[in-house]
Amino acid sequence: MQQVTEQQIQAMAPNAAASANGRKISQKGGFVRLEHSADDTFYLGECTGSGKSNYITTVDFIEPGNPVCRCSCPSRQFPCKHGLALLYEILAKKKFDICEIPEDILKKREKKQAREAKNTAVQSAEGLTDEDPEAAARKKVSAAKSAKAAKTKKLQKQLEGLELAARLIQDLTRAGLGTMGGTVLKNYEQLAKQLGDYYLPGPQRLLNGLILEIAAFQKDGREEHYEAAIAVLEKFRTLVKKSQQYLSDKLEQGNVEQDDTVLYEELGGIWKLSELEALGRGKANADLIQLSFWVNYDAARKEYIDTGCWADLTSGEIFVTRNYRPVKALKYVKQEDTVFGVACVPMAVCYPGEGNLRIRWDGAGIRPVEKEDLRKLHALSGTSLAAEAKTAKNLLKNALVDPIYMRLISFVQLGKTRDGFALETEDGETIALGDAPGMEPSTDRLALLPREGLLQHQVLLGAFYYDSETRRLKMQPLSIITDEAIVRLLY
Repeated sequence: MQQVTEQQIQAMAPNAAASANGRKISQKGGFVRLEHSADDTFYLGECTGSGKSNYITTVDFIEPGNPVCRCSCPSRQFPCKHGLALLYEILAKKKFDICEIPEDILKKREKKQAREAKNTAVQSAEGLTDEDPEAAARKKVSAAKSAKAAKTKKLQKQLEGLELAARLIQDLTRAGLGTMGGTVLKNYEQLAKQLGDYYLPGPQRLLNGLILEIAAFQKDGREEHYEAAIAVLEKFRTLVKKSQQYLSDKLEQGNVEQDDTVLYEELGGIWKLSELEALGRGKANADLIQLSFWVNYDAARKEYIDTGCWADLTSGEIFVTRNYRPVKALKYVKQEDTVFGVACVPMAVCYPGEGNLRIRWDGAGIRPVEKEDLRKLHALSGTSLAAEAKTAKNLLKNALVDPIYMRLISFVQLGKTRDGFALETEDGETIALGDAPGMEPSTDRLALLPREGLLQHQVLLGAFYYDSETRRLKMQPLSIITDEAIVRLLY
């Protein structure tokens, strides 16, 4: 937890009254929710006030010696009494749950860093930096050592938490998931909270997801919940095992910096655009066309996730964008919507991983979709179903990869069979169509299309997934791309 002092809070206060009022709010229990980020640089509190809605107050410690308070209250004082109250909560070492850093805070940080870099460059050019070079170098070395020590301490703490998780998984594997039933679930809920104390929000969410599926299975006895629980446990086990080796190697090598690996985010880390660019994951001058869009609720995360599916008009590669909206902050995090156009992105960044990579950018122009764009999608679509299916099978075997893999496939027809719809390619290859677990149904919508021609000699954006009931690979139809338009089944 961040270290703050009474003197520091009073020095930040705009006046003595604001400091006193902030202390009173803290002492009287004015906060109904307290959270901080896994890297301990961001703190959030939901505070009751005189308005109809509670106020969301945050403190950003990206510069530990210069914390920045923000609040949704109408006060013109800065920091306001709610921001000071949150600092008093930190001073009192109250219990803070783990949360993710909101996208708007990350963007504010990036803009601030850009301004500071620009100012420094201007000052250097004009000869305004008068600090002694040797003193500046010593200060830089000292700051680097402090930062490394803090990161090392965090990695060690995470490794301790992973050892706890590994023992839990071992016990579950030996005893079986059936032993999680009844009052024992309460014990696992407590263990999940402990993982948050070890800076492991990712594994914490997986354990919460496992608990939810077992609880649902006990309630209705449906096998799909038990199968989902097994899938979550497998991902949990894989993540813990790989992360233990990963963190042990980093500590042994003395390398505490972020790596180009999916494990960082799976453990709960949050990437900045600048960090991904520094790792060489930038994608310049990209033209991306959105082909599908959906919203689902993740009960383990307690968040709504807005997912956009985009095709690169140069390579045909399929990317996804994700906007996370915590239930407790729905009033403050704007929902994303469908984009009916082509995003012309000067610079995007791709997250580490396999399959359909997550992509993100800050600022893009949107132009109308042209027929030439649709012709490009047809030219870039896959023609060999066998090759695409082989790639999908290899990817879906990895427990840390998304359970669906989206591709553009050229087809001769989407036909109705005894068991439902199926896709057939020009080579006579076929695959059954269905709806992936956790996805909004779309397959039956094929029967509602206004023209039969839409089901013949077109391109399908399909999501490969493994159907545990039939034990075979299937595909969920998401959109049909014709020479004239994009027909979305999920939008």
